[in-house]
Amino acid sequence: MEWRDISRRIEAGEDGKTEFKRDLAELSGIGRAICAFANAEGGLVILGVDDRGDIVGVREDPDAAQERLTSFLHSGCSAPVPARCGRHDAANGWVHWIEVPRQRGFEPLHHRGRVWIRRERSSVEPSPTELQELYNTFGFVLTEEQVIPAASIEDIDAGAFRSFLRAQGLDTEEEPQPPIADDLGNRRILAEFDGTLRPTLYGLMAFGREPQAHPQTASCFVQCTAYAGEDRASEVILSGEGKGRLEEQIRRAAGWVKGLGWTESYHRLEREERPRVPEKALREAIVNAVVHRDYAITGSKVLLEVFADRIDVTSPGTLPNHMRVENVRSGGNPRSRNELMANAVLVARLMEQRGRGWPVMRRAMREFNGTEPELVQDEGGKFVRVTFRSRG
Repeated sequence: MEWRDISRRIEAGEDGKTEFKRDLAELSGIGRAICAFANAEGGLVILGVDDRGDIVGVREDPDAAQERLTSFLHSGCSAPVPARCGRHDAANGWVHWIEVPRQRGFEPLHHRGRVWIRRERSSVEPSPTELQELYNTFGFVLTEEQVIPAASIEDIDAGAFRSFLRAQGLDTEEEPQPPIADDLGNRRILAEFDGTLRPTLYGLMAFGREPQAHPQTASCFVQCTAYAGEDRASEVILSGEGKGRLEEQIRRAAGWVKGLGWTESYHRLEREERPRVPEKALREAIVNAVVHRDYAITGSKVLLEVFADRIDVTSPGTLPNHMRVENVRSGGNPRSRNELMANAVLVARLMEQRGRGWPVMRRAMREFNGTEPELVQDEGGKFVRVTFRSRG
C-alpha cells in the first residue's frame, strides 16, 4: 500500500477496517486491533495518528520502530501474523502502518490469551455466541473426537487409561500388550493430525494430565459460585472451580457444595442438620452437565450456583439430539451427545444406569422436601438448567 492510499484512509477516519494509534507505546492496543482485523477480513493499523485523524508522528527512530513491529508480528499474538509494514516521513513526523490480512489458521488469532473481534470502530472481546460463530467460521467445531492440535501424547496420563481398562475387567499386565500409542489410537483417545498422533477432546477430558491447559479446552470445567441472596446481583460469598478430568470435575464440584456445610432446622427442641439438596440428585445433575454439554460452544463453562433458596446447574448447549424437555421429564430414551465421555463416566461408576438420571433426581427431591427438580432449556441462549429448591 502506497502513502497516497494511507493518506486517503487517514482523511476518511477510523472505521471497521482502519484504526489509528499515536505511537508504539500502545502495543497492547495494537495487538488487539491486529487480532480483530485478522479474525475478520483484514484491516489497517496506522501509527503516528491521533483519534481525531491528525498526524502527530512516531518519535522513535524509524528503523527501531520497524524492528519492534516486525518482532511483535512474529511473537506478540498466538501465531505469527504475515502482515506488511510500511512507513513515510510526513511533515509532522514518521507514520508507520500495518496491513493485516485475514487469519488463515484453524482457529481465531489470540492476543494475551484472548480473542478479539472488530465491532464498528472498536476492537472488543466477542460474546459467547459471537465466539462460537467465529470458531465455526474457521471450521473448528469442537466434538469429542476432534483433535486438539496444541496437545501431544505426553498430555495423556497412561495410568488413568490403564485404570479405565482394569475397571472394565481387561488385563493390563499380561503380555503381549499392544504399543501404548496404538492402544490409545484404537480407542479414539488419539487421532492423527498433520502426520502426528495427538489427543482428541475425549482423550484429554477423560485421561488428560491437565485437560484445561490448552486454549481449546481452557473453559471445559465447572465454575462454582455461592451467593448470599437469591440472584446473581447478591454478594458472592464463595467461589471455586471443578477442574481436571471428567470424573475429577464431578467429584470436586460436588465436594465444593458439600464443603459449604449443612443447613440447620429445629423440630421441637431438637436441631436437625440437612444438606442443601440431596447429594445423589446434585451429583446426577453435575454428571449430566459435564458429560452432555455442547463442547462446540467454546468459552462457556458448566455453572454450579448456590443461592439462598436453590441450587442451579447450567450446562452449555441445548438438550442432545433434538430431545425436548418433555422427553426428559417423561423418562424418554436416553441420548448422549458425547457417547465416549458418557461411557468413561459410567465405567467410573459416577453415572446411574443410562436413562435413570431424571427419575433419580425427582425421587430424591420428593423425599427430601416434597419439591420437583426444574428443567429449563433456552434455545436462544443455548443452555440447559436444572434447579433444585432447597426449601419445600
